[in-house]
Amino acid sequence: MADVLLRVNHLKKYFDTPGGTLHAVDDISFDLKRGETLGVVGESGCGKSTLGRTILRLYEPTEGDVYFEGQEITSLSNKSMKALRRDMQIIFQDPFASLNPRMTVSEMIAESLLIQKIFTRKQGPQLRARVSELMDLVGLSPKLINSYPHELDGGRRQRIGIARVLALDPKFVVCDEPVSALDVSIQAQILNLMQDLQDEFGLTYLFITHDLSVVKHLSNDIIVMYLGQMVEKAPAKELFSHPMHPYTKALLSAIPVPDPDYAVDRVLLKGELTSPIDPLPGCRFAKRCPFATEACTKADIPLREITPGHFAACILV
Repeated sequence: MADVLLRVNHLKKYFDTPGGTLHAVDDISFDLKRGETLGVVGESGCGKSTLGRTILRLYEPTEGDVYFEGQEITSLSNKSMKALRRDMQIIFQDPFASLNPRMTVSEMIAESLLIQKIFTRKQGPQLRARVSELMDLVGLSPKLINSYPHELDGGRRQRIGIARVLALDPKFVVCDEPVSALDVSIQAQILNLMQDLQDEFGLTYLFITHDLSVVKHLSNDIIVMYLGQMVEKAPAKELFSHPMHPYTKALLSAIPVPDPDYAVDRVLLKGELTSPIDPLPGCRFAKRCPFATEACTKADIPLREITPGHFAACILV
C-alpha cells in the first residue's frame, strides 16, 4: 500500500536471562499509515516500550522484519541506520533522565543538528536561529535558552525532548509514554502540542501508553499487548465500543469514571501471571481469564480478523 509508512512483520525480541529466554516481543505484525497514530496499550511489562525500541533498532530484533517507506531496515548497517535517524525519532518517558544535566536548553536542542551535520559549529548564527525557531514551535520561552534541566519543570523538560525530535524533521516518531511522568494539567498541554505538530508536519506516531483515556482520543487504531503478544487490534472507536478479547474488556472496565454515582461493571482479574520466560504454548492470559477452557492452553491462539479491521486472539470470540 502506497500510504503505509511503517510495516512490521512477525517482529520478535527475546532476552537471555539466568532463568531462560524472556519473550519481550513475540510475533508482532501491523501496518501504520502515513500521518496516522497507532496506539499501543497494555499493563507494565507487556513489551510496549521494547516494541518501539526494537522498531527503531535501539534493540536489535531477534526475528522479523521492519519496513520503513518500503525499505527493509533490520538488516541495514549502523552507518545506514544513522542516516535514517533523521526520519525515525523517539520521545522518551522520563524527560529528566533523557536530558544531559550538564547541557543548556540550546545545547541540547542543537546537539542532534550538529551530530547529523545539518549545521556546523562555524554556522553559529544559523544554528542559534534554528534552535530559537524550534523552541518557539514547542512553546519554550526564549528566556530559557541558557537554562539547565534541573531548573525546569517536567512539562518544559518534555518540550525540550520534543524540540530535539523536531530538529531533524522526522516522518515517524515513537512516543514512549511521553506524558506519564507529568501532572494531569501538563499532560493535556503536551498532548495538544503533539496533535498540533502532527497536523502541521504530517508526523506519524506510534503512541505507547497505559492510559486508555488518552489513547482513545489520539489514535486512529489501537493494539492491545499482553506479555509480549498482540491480543487485539482495531480502530479506536471500534475497540472502545465493541472490545472482543477478555483482557481488553478488563482494561476498559478499569478506566476511572469521574462520577461517584455511576455504576461501573468492573472486571476483576484473578490468578497468577504466566511467566514470559520460555512460555508454554497456549493463551498467555488463560490463567487470569474468567472464561478460559482447556482448549485455551493447548496451542498458541492466532490473531484472527473477526469483523473487518477488527482482530482478536481468542478462541471464544
